[in-house]
Amino acid sequence: MLASCSYRMQNAAMSISITIRDVPRGVRDTLAARAARSGRSLQEHLRAELIELARQPLVDEVLARARVRKEATGSRLPAKQILALRDIDRR
Repeated sequence: MLASCSYRMQNAAMSISITIRDVPRGVRDTLAARAARSGRSLQEHLRAELIELARQPLVDEVLARARVRKEATGSRLPAKQILALRDIDRR
């Protein structure tokens, strides 16, 4: 049992490698330049970008959550009223 738990923990902490083929030279050069400007290697830069990309929800996910909230609350405010309320908060 302990060996099984240790094995699972070790696998959870292992890094995963991803290979992307056929990247246009110009794209690679742009990414390498961005990495250099931030003082990171291309690999470090791309890793950070992938982590940030994975943290951001997709538009479809955000819209689905909004639909669920709308259905749960029964909100039926017209767009004009929503914008007016938004503008009050900005003053």
